[in-house]
Amino acid sequence: MPCRGRPPHGFTLIEVMITVAVIAILAAVAIPNYSRYVVRSNRAAIESFMLEVSSAQERFLVDNRAYAANLGALGMSVPAGLATRYDVTVTPNAALPPGYRIVATPRGSQLGDTDCGTLTLTSAGAKSASGAGTDCWN
Repeated sequence: MPCRGRPPHGFTLIEVMITVAVIAILAAVAIPNYSRYVVRSNRAAIESFMLEVSSAQERFLVDNRAYAANLGALGMSVPAGLATRYDVTVTPNAALPPGYRIVATPRGSQLGDTDCGTLTLTSAGAKSASGAGTDCWN
């Protein structure tokens, strides 16, 4: 005999379980994509910083007839948002002609960037990455 009282309120267990399953599927797709996006955006930011350091090195050379030995000599430091994700070193070489290498080594959450890994920029403008990725420098 059907219940003739008031209509039922709320959700059934099946409706709740279907909703949870849909949310889990969306999260399983969205979270890895977002993580890859964050890694790529951090990589783009450090590449931009490395190009700024390169420009500062060239200005330093004009003023001092030598390249700076570190970021401090250039009056620069790794931006706060990137300092926890990359270690940046500047290494001048005394060979003729003089030059330098800027190396950004991932750390922390950026260690997940296995496509590109450590990024390198030289005074000759050569850009390289330690990973197997082919589009690390865009």
